[in-house]
Amino acid sequence: MTAVRELDHQLAGDLGVEVIATSSLGDRSYLATDGALAVVVDPQRDVDRFLAAAGRLDVRIALVLETHVHNDYVSGGLELARLTGADYGVAAADEAPFAHTPLADGDVVEVSERMRVRAVATPGHTYHHLSYVLEGEQGPVGVFTGGSLLFGTTGRTDLLGEQHSHELARHQHASTRKLVETLPDGAQIWPTHGFGSFCSASQASGDSATIGEQKQVNPALTLAEGEFVEQMLSGLDAYPAYYAHMGVHNTTGPEPLDLRMPARATPDELRRRLQAGEWVVDLRSRTAYVASHLAGTVSLGLDGPMATWLGWMIDWGAPITLLGETPEQVADAQRELARIGIDTFSAAASGRPRELAAEVDQLRSTTTATFPDLAAVRDGGVDGFPAADVVLDVRTNNEWRSAHIEGSVHIPLYELKDRVDEVPTGTVWVHCGSGYRATAAASLLEHAARDVVLVDDFFANAEDAGLDLTPAR
Repeated sequence: MTAVRELDHQLAGDLGVEVIATSSLGDRSYLATDGALAVVVDPQRDVDRFLAAAGRLDVRIALVLETHVHNDYVSGGLELARLTGADYGVAAADEAPFAHTPLADGDVVEVSERMRVRAVATPGHTYHHLSYVLEGEQGPVGVFTGGSLLFGTTGRTDLLGEQHSHELARHQHASTRKLVETLPDGAQIWPTHGFGSFCSASQASGDSATIGEQKQVNPALTLAEGEFVEQMLSGLDAYPAYYAHMGVHNTTGPEPLDLRMPARATPDELRRRLQAGEWVVDLRSRTAYVASHLAGTVSLGLDGPMATWLGWMIDWGAPITLLGETPEQVADAQRELARIGIDTFSAAASGRPRELAAEVDQLRSTTTATFPDLAAVRDGGVDGFPAADVVLDVRTNNEWRSAHIEGSVHIPLYELKDRVDEVPTGTVWVHCGSGYRATAAASLLEHAARDVVLVDDFFANAEDAGLDLTPAR
């Protein structure tokens, strides 16, 4: 089942805005319409969703806009413009090598007599970032802010390199204030990032916002420049390794999407790939995975941010084989991974583990537990569970610093593959914030021949279970 959903059509004065969310990457794209023509902002690579939305609304896409060169996904803007004949607006300063309409601060594009967009230079997330004010017959109704002003936060400023982060943070502070000074309090804000994307400085708060509301709560608008810069930069954590490849894709012009099914792998071929140490990804839920899976597979279910974590952990270009319970799961994974530029797969297969195993001894199961179980084992043992020789926390650095179990070992999931030898000897009880990342970690540890217990529980339950946290919350 795909992690993508379309939100309700929103009214913006005399115009309408369709919010098309890609929840697996934590982003939103938009389709604004006057009832006849449409503007699409920051489209993801799978452009069929935007064509379908335009068809459902019976409008023609006349303009496609990019707020910035994206770091967390491959854009579909160039392909969407090609398919529809729409103008393709990008920042003039980016000097894109493909056909486009160069836009700069103050440029106005008259889409129709009832709808126009005005470009506003809002550097911060990138140097050439643009926001787009949507204007109707009565004036401004909202602004597409990309990675500038988000709901309760802003876009991060370190993606172009730490040497630029301080300067861009100052730009980000000035840009958000520029927006609120030129727009009415009732204007809607439509950001691209902030819904789980690592492109935002912190998690967004709320599902919608106006300029007036953000004046009261957004740190970029409530803090002085120096305090804002210090607070934002001190809170930044690592971001996915695959980001290094997205800017190249988007700057040169992404190729059209190809979602043809990979070659089907037989059980014998799967066994060979697993024995060779290739990435064979189990797309089923973690509940299904722990019950039965092929030895050596990595659990990254479609019920979580599969593409983000796979793109973060693999060596770019490494061979990948997809395993789903159904062909539909494989197709959904292809779509998710294509959004971050992973288009080529060694093979794929669908079915239950016993149907995909060449030999019965390939089948494995994983022991699962809760935080109360861990507390009981640490307190003297409990029937049915091995000793907790090692408690491994695979959450991010910021999560670890906020609070962690006393005596636990910390290795973020995205580093575990290369640091598994650092995990102390003995049975490993591995946890994260909810169970998704811990399941992926457990699969990596099992592949390294470690004895593992998966703590499939919310970290928020750890303290109530009787586990001591440092620092205590």
